[in-house]
This record gives sequence, structure tokens and C-alpha cells, in this order.
Amino acid sequence: MHYRPTRARLTTAALTGLTCTALLTGCAGAGGSGGGDGDKTVNVLMVNNPQMLDLQKLTKDQFTKKTGIKVNFTVLPENEVRDKITQDVATQAGGYDVVTVGAYEVPLWAKNGWLSPLDNTVAQDPSFKQDDVFASMTDGLRGQDGKLYAEPFYGESSFLMYRKDIFDAKHLTMPDRPTWKQVADLAAKADGAEKGMKGICLRGKPGWGELGAALTTVVNTEGGTWFTKDWKAQVDGEGFTKATEDYVDLVRKHGEAGAPQAGFAECLNNFTQSKTAMWMDATSAAGLLEDPSSPVAGKVGYAQAPVTDTKASGWLWTWALAQPKAGKHQDAGAQFVKWAASQDYEKLVGDKLGWSRVPAGKRKSTYDNRDYQKAAAPFYQATLTAISEADPKNPGTQPRPTVGVQYVTIPEFQDLGTKVTQEVSAAIAGRQSVKQALDKGQKLAEQVASKYRNN
Repeated sequence: MHYRPTRARLTTAALTGLTCTALLTGCAGAGGSGGGDGDKTVNVLMVNNPQMLDLQKLTKDQFTKKTGIKVNFTVLPENEVRDKITQDVATQAGGYDVVTVGAYEVPLWAKNGWLSPLDNTVAQDPSFKQDDVFASMTDGLRGQDGKLYAEPFYGESSFLMYRKDIFDAKHLTMPDRPTWKQVADLAAKADGAEKGMKGICLRGKPGWGELGAALTTVVNTEGGTWFTKDWKAQVDGEGFTKATEDYVDLVRKHGEAGAPQAGFAECLNNFTQSKTAMWMDATSAAGLLEDPSSPVAGKVGYAQAPVTDTKASGWLWTWALAQPKAGKHQDAGAQFVKWAASQDYEKLVGDKLGWSRVPAGKRKSTYDNRDYQKAAAPFYQATLTAISEADPKNPGTQPRPTVGVQYVTIPEFQDLGTKVTQEVSAAIAGRQSVKQALDKGQKLAEQVASKYRNN
């Protein structure tokens, strides 16, 4: 049974780390109306992933030209954008009309009344073809009331990417479903295959959505969990400790240079510049690797995310477009979401930028499209398998108190996950042991667990 935290607790915890001044000023308007739409302007705050940068590039000459709606983009790295979006939405500041969020934030923020439902705007338009969108992606974007509060822009799981040419030259074989032990052995053998090349790139940058996402998938498959079903903290538990020791040991011995600062963007650069032979990360990276302009296009193989004690270990995530209820341009914002998340936008990307760069992972029709199948031939089946096997309700070896593969769906996790990964990142940097890192993390997790255990 999932614990249902109160609205007051959600509000307080979600605002951890924000300034009191901003909260006291902004929260007075919580749950307010959206306002009018007179000036035909939309303010968008989004993560700086390549798929979003393509969206920014295409908007003026396509969306604005057709609708007359001007779109102002604010684009930030993942950790920064999460903080800024949380501050804007939670304080009901109304600075942005559309923001990029995911299945972690949406249920919590919908319960607080901070987001506008899209059922009667985007989803009800027959041209949008809502039934074409994977239910596995939209399930996490619904509130407890069943309403849809965000539309997927692209969806992803995680899998292992490796250089086929390097493996062939070194006479190495990658199983379709490798274990973490096999991956560690392969990383050791591929390390130094070319001058300056390391065995594998794994995220080491602090952040619940950076190092936290990758590490938690390892924790899940090695028998660990953040919390037991009855809210006992397990950060220093046997499974969590073994997974973290294995992760830190692998990245320190055979991982990328600068690992404590490496997130998705840094690993993408490392892999495309032949600085690592393998990379375990988001399936959405594959389209970037296979873009004709990529130096590694045609050289990459794709295997399922490594496992130990579970059948699968890939995460499940969608960067989705949501409308804060305090946004001042609700109708124009809905038009932008409907355009950006549509089949027509995917076709536009395919025609203008190439089909491998389509923000995929969310629509069935994409995977039936022959142009996409041809461009994404090396990876689209592996992506579909990874997405279909990800199980947010049962990601590990024991029952959990909330839904989520790579996160715990409680407001406190944004702060907890970031602080614990700061400690683990310090262990990757060699500034402390894994035990020291997890001992500190356990104390933080216990403080969170006690709130839920006593209710």
C-alpha cells in the first residue's frame, strides 16, 4: 500500500532549498487561475538536451509562423532547470507557461493543484491522436484524479551502448543482456583500446536525476532499495552498499576522466569523441549517436541495461511538457504543447533534421514509420524492448513504498537524492570511502523515512 502524504507535507517538502522570501511571497497565490492569453506569447523553461535544442531551433519558422505565437525559451542544464522549475511552480510565480517535467514531479504537483490538466485542451483534439501515445509514458503523468497533466515530448529507458569496432578489434563479445560483472570485465579489457580511451562512461555528477538515476538502477538489480515497503531507510543496507561499491570501483578503475562531474551531456561527448568504449545511459541518446553527423554513427551496438538479480534494470522516464496553473498564457501554452508533442512535429524533425533525431519513445506510430525504422535500425528494437520491460511498480527484488524505477515518488526525494549523490560523487572523486558516503546518506534517509513511518 502506498503512503499518501498530506498536501501540507507535499508543499513543505517540495520547497526544500528554496528561499523563504520567495515562498512567503509566492505561496499566497497557490492554486490560482491561469490568466488570459491576449499577447500571444509563451514562456518555456526546458532542459538543455539536444532534442529540446532542436525544438527551439524549429519553433520560430514553424510554430510561430503558423500561429503568430511568439515563444521565449529559457534553456538550462538538468540540475539547474529542475531547481528553477520547482521554484517557479511551487511558488506559483507564473513566470513560465510550459515547463519540462517527468513522472516524478507530475503526480506530486498535480495533487497540489500546481498544474493545469490537459484532457480538455491537448488530449481531446482528434488531430493530436492521444491513443497513439504509449500508456507506459502517460501513466506516470496522471494525477490521483486520473487526469493527464503533461504530454511526453520524448520517452526513454536506459541501455548499454558500446563500440562494435573496438569490440571486434579486441575480440570481445557483448551479450544481448549482460550482467554487471560481465560489463566490468569488458570495461577492463576495452580500457586503453585506443589512445586515451577508457572502458566505460557512467554518470558521476551529483543530482537525483543524474548520478542518482544511473546508480539507482544498479541498486535495484543488486538487491538494494532506498526504503523498504514499511519505510525503513536502506541506504547503508547490504544491497545498496554492494551496488555503490561496484559502481564506484568500476568508474574509478575504468571510467571516464572527470567522472565526478560527468552527467548525460558529458558522457555523450566522451562517447562520440571515442574517449570511452561503452556507455550505460538513456535510450534517447542513440538517435544522437546515429545522426549522420556523428563521428560514431554506424559503429555502435546496443544491449539491454546490465543486470544482476533482476530480469531487467532499465529506468523509465519521459521529459514531458506541462503547463503550470499560474502560467499567464494558458491557451497559447496548450497550442505549443499540442504542436511540440504531435505526430506532425516528429515528421517535421524527420524531414528537416533527419529521422534519427526524432524525439521518439512516446508514440506507437513512430515505430511503425518506415523512414524512422530505416534511420533507427541499429537501436529502435532495443529501445522498444527496454521501455516495455521497465517496471516502475516492481523495479527491484523487494516491495517498495512508492512507484518509480530510478526515484522515490515523495517530495523529499529531490533533496535527499541530490545530497546522497553528492556524497557518492565525492567517493568517486576519492575524497571519501563508499562507507563514509553511505553512512551520511543513511542518516538523511532515516530522517525522511521517520516522517512516513510515524504516520
